[in-house]
Amino acid sequence: MNIIEKLNGKRILIWGYGREGKSTERFLASHCPAAQVSVYEGSRDGIDEAAFDFIIKSPGIVMPEDVPKYTSQTELFLEAFRDQTIGITGTKGKSTTSRMLYEAIRGCGKDVLLVGNIGLPCLDEADRIGSDTCIVFELSCHQLAHSHVSPRIAVFLNLFEEHLDYYGSLERYFEAKSHIARYQKEGDVFLRGWNVPDIPTAARVVPLTQAPERDWQLTVNGEQNRYNAEAAFLIASELLGLDAGTVKRRIELCEGLPHRLQLIGTVSGVRFYDDSISTIPEATIAAVRSIPETRTVLIGGMDRGIGYRLLSEFILRTPEVNFICAYESGRRIMKETARYAAEKASAGPEECGGKPANLLSAKDLAEQVALAKRITPAGSACILSPAAASYGYFRNFEERGDAFRELVLRHDG
Repeated sequence: MNIIEKLNGKRILIWGYGREGKSTERFLASHCPAAQVSVYEGSRDGIDEAAFDFIIKSPGIVMPEDVPKYTSQTELFLEAFRDQTIGITGTKGKSTTSRMLYEAIRGCGKDVLLVGNIGLPCLDEADRIGSDTCIVFELSCHQLAHSHVSPRIAVFLNLFEEHLDYYGSLERYFEAKSHIARYQKEGDVFLRGWNVPDIPTAARVVPLTQAPERDWQLTVNGEQNRYNAEAAFLIASELLGLDAGTVKRRIELCEGLPHRLQLIGTVSGVRFYDDSISTIPEATIAAVRSIPETRTVLIGGMDRGIGYRLLSEFILRTPEVNFICAYESGRRIMKETARYAAEKASAGPEECGGKPANLLSAKDLAEQVALAKRITPAGSACILSPAAASYGYFRNFEERGDAFRELVLRHDG
């Protein structure tokens, strides 16, 4: 394994000690006994770069420029296993697509691993990889940002405004994610989503059309998952040559992941769905369109500076749905939607969007759920689909979804 050849006997600093940092430490301890390993969690100013041969940076640590001495678990893994790897990224849908593809490949009897954001850290699985193992790797923008190796099969599902608090602009965010294809070689394949800009690559480019070709009877909720299913089907059946009928059945049977339009229960005749993974307006709009008889949506969270005009327009066009806003971005959405309604009204009665009476306010998630229980009619649905990040109020979207479930299922006297 060339990772061991590269690192054993070297002076190595693990920068960041979260999930991947701890995984990297375990790998080095078991495979590179001659390496001198240190762990550091401070700012870059505190690193004596001359004291180390390699600095393995954890995802999410901000470092604008590339420096040759710095690497990552993702880059090390791809240097060793890129020829066996199918890398999947995109603003939304990458976890579900990765799961669909993994289940399809596994259902056809092929040796396959699922790593990255959705599975275990990639180096935790390195010992399980044989010469015929297929690796499905869900890749975030942070994992890709400083990687200079691309997988043999790369998938970039879609691009929307996200993580602007980290990258500062859509252009820089796209630049980070573009590394999934930028370093591909001749003979590789790049599946490019319908709204993804061109990326210079030596790979064969296969466009993914927005309209699915097949009639999908999916177990998972969400119209957007038909698009994800198409991508998984194309890879498994056409690129890997697996039986198309088995692939389609396995994708259709694939169950949804937690916090992604997950039905958590029915209370007083109202179906409650957890879509806490929703952090952008497009995802919230897709959720409303996907769940029949949606009458209440809970939105708001950390404000990372993304644009909400699309959501404001949708709110005004959907008066039958109440949107309960909370937290920083919720307050901003309320103000911007009210201002947009006023702009529409000033254009004349025929252009008037009407007063946004379907826009309601709450302090926090607890108040949102309590209000939703009062106003959502029996026989309809309520969705937590925040169109915003959870940070600052919850540790992550999983904790936010778990809190929502507890509040919904709680019996209040």
